[in-house]
Amino acid sequence: MPAVEKGILLPSLTSTVMQLTSGFDEIPSARFEILNTLTFFIQNKIASNQNVYLNFICTHNSRRSHLSQIWAQTAAHYYNIPNVFCFSGGTEATAFNPRAVRAMQSAGFSISKMSEGANPIYDVKYSSDIPAIKAFSKTYDDPFNHNKNFAAVMTCSHADENCPVVFGAEARIPLRYDDPKEFDDTPLEEAKYTERVYQIGKEVLFAFSQVRF
Repeated sequence: MPAVEKGILLPSLTSTVMQLTSGFDEIPSARFEILNTLTFFIQNKIASNQNVYLNFICTHNSRRSHLSQIWAQTAAHYYNIPNVFCFSGGTEATAFNPRAVRAMQSAGFSISKMSEGANPIYDVKYSSDIPAIKAFSKTYDDPFNHNKNFAAVMTCSHADENCPVVFGAEARIPLRYDDPKEFDDTPLEEAKYTERVYQIGKEVLFAFSQVRF
């Protein structure tokens, strides 16, 4: 099958993506089964000429769910996979944590705060010619999100264990990640947020790289 031309990313992000995609062999083998579940969901929707809706869910919609949503939308663009729409939400709304925002900026994303208050709205760009992602904290069933025929990708154990039913979801994928919040206000804070950004980025990029269409 001929290689698909890659989508153009921001120059500041391109080197990070190249680093992550060259390290797919570093993903622990135990993670491949669940990553393949995400790939198969996307693959089956594309094969059926349907839109792909992914909702990344964590309890507070403050860190891991945002990171996953942004990386997934970036991966869809990078691998030129059409009609992929990524969202995030929680079982409650808080705010997109500033530490997570800074970690994504350090990885190469362009992020601008568009409003103030306890739950600000951010514009997140991964490519200069694609509209920005509107990032703010919300519940998974917020009207801003697509609420039917989506895959609920559970990015934290608390939400996965305490939200037994995600209404509107046709698939549930437990793609859990450790919470960098545990290192807030410690000497390891920056390193742990960077570690999580890169782990999520590498795994999500891998899942999308396996889609064939």
